[in-house]
Amino acid sequence: MIDRTSDTVALAAEFPPATYAQWRKLVDDLLKGENFEQRLQSRSADGLVIEPLYEREPAASSLAGRTPGKPWQVLQRIDHPDPAMANRQAIEDMQGGADGLVLVGAGCACAHGFGLNVDVDALGTALEGVPLDGSIALEFDLGPQVDLPEFAANTFAANVSRRGIAPESLRFGFDPLGGALSDGHGDVPLRELGPYVGRVATGLAALGFRRGLFKADGRVVYDAGGTEAQELAFVLAVAVFYLRALEAAGITLDDARRMIFFRLTADTEQFLTIAKFQALRRLWQRIEESCGLTPQPAFVSAETTWRNMTRNDPQTNILRATIAVFAAGIGGADAVTVLPYTAAHGLPDSFARRIARNTQLVLIEEANLARVNDPMAGTGWHSDLADKLARAAWSQFQEIERAGGAAAALQQGLIQDKVTAARATLEHDMATRRRTLVGANDYANLGEAKVPVIEIAARTRAPGASPARPVEFPRIAPMRLAQPFEALRDASDRMLAAGGARPRIFLASLGTVADFTARATFAKIFFAVGGIETVDVEEFASTDELVQHFAISTTKFACLCGTDAAYTRDGVGVAKSLRAAGATQLYLTGRPQGLETDLVAAGVSTFVHAGSDVLAILQEAHRLLGNT
Repeated sequence: MIDRTSDTVALAAEFPPATYAQWRKLVDDLLKGENFEQRLQSRSADGLVIEPLYEREPAASSLAGRTPGKPWQVLQRIDHPDPAMANRQAIEDMQGGADGLVLVGAGCACAHGFGLNVDVDALGTALEGVPLDGSIALEFDLGPQVDLPEFAANTFAANVSRRGIAPESLRFGFDPLGGALSDGHGDVPLRELGPYVGRVATGLAALGFRRGLFKADGRVVYDAGGTEAQELAFVLAVAVFYLRALEAAGITLDDARRMIFFRLTADTEQFLTIAKFQALRRLWQRIEESCGLTPQPAFVSAETTWRNMTRNDPQTNILRATIAVFAAGIGGADAVTVLPYTAAHGLPDSFARRIARNTQLVLIEEANLARVNDPMAGTGWHSDLADKLARAAWSQFQEIERAGGAAAALQQGLIQDKVTAARATLEHDMATRRRTLVGANDYANLGEAKVPVIEIAARTRAPGASPARPVEFPRIAPMRLAQPFEALRDASDRMLAAGGARPRIFLASLGTVADFTARATFAKIFFAVGGIETVDVEEFASTDELVQHFAISTTKFACLCGTDAAYTRDGVGVAKSLRAAGATQLYLTGRPQGLETDLVAAGVSTFVHAGSDVLAILQEAHRLLGNT
């Protein structure tokens, strides 16, 4: 009988407790000598080992962060270039459940080609009817064309005096250092950014604004291809740069830290995202202690990552955003912004924006995600990953400090070089499908319908220095991992529009349906990623019948699909027959050991298999088709 007077109920209490050692012995027996680390452990982009199983740990005290049981702020981007339409967006978003707005300025890297040209009139129009009394949070993402002291003293001051805006409802989120890295912010040389930050802060403080003036924004690093540790090290270094600049302007460190908040990206790597948000709080607490301050909870905002957005099969972006919001919420984010699922197509319409809001509202109101005090309490994986990530980020932060701080490290290219190297690894993993994005490099849907967006041209300004001054150091720019694959799909779409059909490849199936189905399915998925359709798979009675079907398939490309035994029996003969029938490009799925030389001699041009450079193979196919 269960003791109902107990505070806890032990499920399956009649069974003896299982131990990690017992589990490991069972696994080792099943592996039969295979390497445990290679088979079951994985590594993050920073090389952190992720175990297949963690032992439970005693629940540690939670880091101070978002108030337990309190939901995070549901933020919505306001990025329509027309101030009146931006105002419509804001009103609709508030009525739809958003309790915060992010006003996106034109020209900043995060605007992705849209955003407002911020001036007194535009700002007043965009915010008309928006209650800025503390009930709605307002955050700014301003572009490089905005003069921050002028904005603070004039543009926004006009709205302050007219609207009676509550200081605690605003996060200006100025980031001149991050802006300099991503889009060449303004006309301020890097060496003058410290005093510039001080002037902005004192100007806003004189107006009564003393919180959330500057943001340390990790999006510039992560969306350019950086790792979790690189993102954390960058935001720490930027925050410390602002602390020093504010102290130099005569602001106490206690007041200075309240002027700074953080924004991190939220990704589908949910465990790493949770660990990243927790690691940031640990690291910032260490910075505060080093400054002689008693740690206080920092405000940490989140935005779903741009780099994982796909233009094709965009509905999958909704799933990715849901995972990212879940991770950010569990990780303790104070506010979350979801990029609408059609953002890679253009300016999202009302429906896409509604889905972005509701992704969060469902998790808050229906899943009650925010009501759990500490969901990670006692989980070994959380403690282990957060600790490893914090250590890796702290090591990189120290390297930046040894270089002279964030500004000096940017001038030397230290941060940019690391991000560029991480990006190259990411792109390689996408090309070889070690990393997959459904709709981009895996499971492409060639028959998908076009999604609606607001028909307005995006700006095409490339990140770089302001025309008023020369480039001081290399810039990095946000990217989407799907773009190279989308270029192939675009080429296929142009061919369809011009000639009524996409490029096609004939699947030369060997043996019975049971023999060739697995590899034929692999080939269909493989070529569809590049917009290349496959001719329906059939079971052929003979090589002659197979060749006859190829002859009427209206394509010169063919791919052999079958088992290794079928390749040994028929592969060379079928390859020669297809070549003789006019096949100009011949592929084969798999890597039949010992047969490669004979198959190549028979006319096989390319072997496609798990681990192939999918992107390179498909780019070459389009080149041969004359589509590039």
